[in-house]
Amino acid sequence: MNIFDCYSKEYDVWYDRNKFTYFSELEALKKVLPRFGKGLEIGVGTGRFAHPLGITLGIDPSVEMLKIAFQRGVNVRWGFGEDLPFWDETFDYTVIIISLCFVKNPLKVLQECYRILKKNSKLIIGIVDRESFLGRFYQQKKSIFYKNANFFRVKELTELLSDLDFKRISYYQTLFDLPEKVNSVQKPRKGFGDGGFVVISGEKIR
Repeated sequence: MNIFDCYSKEYDVWYDRNKFTYFSELEALKKVLPRFGKGLEIGVGTGRFAHPLGITLGIDPSVEMLKIAFQRGVNVRWGFGEDLPFWDETFDYTVIIISLCFVKNPLKVLQECYRILKKNSKLIIGIVDRESFLGRFYQQKKSIFYKNANFFRVKELTELLSDLDFKRISYYQTLFDLPEKVNSVQKPRKGFGDGGFVVISGEKIR
């Protein structure tokens, strides 16, 4: 069993203990999330994001996490982001929230996202910016979940998306304090560089 199978409940409870951090991340994601269309969350975990964002389908390699997501009403599939079990040009948008820092082959995951997206559709990625105060904090803290994580810099991820031919790349940022110090929902701002959590959106034009 992987770390997320072993500590699925502990992972899920974190969002209850840090509810304003969680709500702030949701608000940033809503800035770029399409209102309509068929969406997929890769690395859906316990469904903490898919459920409130109205994403009905999610995939994850952790069976224990998927059990919790299913209880939240998410249609779940077991699998890996590097080998998505879906036809080409199936989805109107795909979402990856934090999970990219845990996969073995991030480039392959992004290539798979491009493959399954329809034309004129969107890839949305939420990350803890490696260069932010929050990224540095998690790298030093080495928690159960983040001790083996591979955090990304925003510019590094932007280059990957551009190389894969994603266009109209945009950014929203939130979390301007450590999670335990966030005591209200923080309004997302455009751009990156100040917030610890950054949402990056790119479009598949052709």
